[in-house]
Amino acid sequence: MSNLSLSWRFSFFRMKSKILNYVRLARLDKPIGIYLLLWPSLLGLLLGAISRGSIDFENILIVVVGSILVRSCGCVINDISDRDFDKVVERTKERPLASGNISLKEAWIFFIILSVASFSLLLATPLLTIKIALCVSLLIVLYPLSKRFLKAPQLILGITFGSGSVISYSLQSESFSLSIIILYIGLVAWIISFDSFYALEDIDDDKKIGINSTPILWGDKTIFIANVLHLVFYASLLLIAYLNEFSIFFLFTMGILLLLLYYQNQLAKKELYLNAFKTNNYIGLVAVLGFAAEIFLI
Repeated sequence: MSNLSLSWRFSFFRMKSKILNYVRLARLDKPIGIYLLLWPSLLGLLLGAISRGSIDFENILIVVVGSILVRSCGCVINDISDRDFDKVVERTKERPLASGNISLKEAWIFFIILSVASFSLLLATPLLTIKIALCVSLLIVLYPLSKRFLKAPQLILGITFGSGSVISYSLQSESFSLSIIILYIGLVAWIISFDSFYALEDIDDDKKIGINSTPILWGDKTIFIANVLHLVFYASLLLIAYLNEFSIFFLFTMGILLLLLYYQNQLAKKELYLNAFKTNNYIGLVAVLGFAAEIFLI
């Protein structure tokens, strides 16, 4: 084998490894975070469609692509902010930036590229959507820092992720209804709830390095409070169903959601907090399908 061939193969594998590290930096290898941003956004879009009586399918594409880009931006800026903490936390020490596989300069360049791509997509949306999204973008940057000075940084995450519903709703409607306000409040409660389960997985490491979280703040009451917040989300869905005269079929949707909440709690009792957190992917999916059924099937 020639030196040229060996050099080419080495360059190819080096480039492949670099690309995989960027994929890991944006958490594209762990898409659950994309889903948990996508479901609230789709709920907002579908609610807007229910209010208007129709849905623009190009808006679905905008919401899906936007969720991928925004979540990727959030992961990169989070790792930039937490790079020193990540080095000493067992779950995060192998992240590309913490492990040195991606340099700080490369991470910033990648963040800028993702931000430009996100803004370019935003230009295809109405002016109201652009204004709301630009305001929310500040929260994306704020969240990683909030873990240092806020006792409950999950509140910032809830406000940020939940805002996806308002942004998506504005794609379908130029005015806000009572229903979108109710949905937004419910989503903020749900996101705080499921991220509290996620934070339970890191509670010992967070205490060591001085990072705040709701489990540290709430202590032994964490699961109880998380469940109350989760039920606030369910109550918001029922209220929206009543206000918008959903079909009786939506009660079937709510039944499945209650079963998933029960399953989540069974996992939490076994201290399988990460698995309990992942259950919310199915909860979001079922809620979206329930809303979609009111448009396409009923």
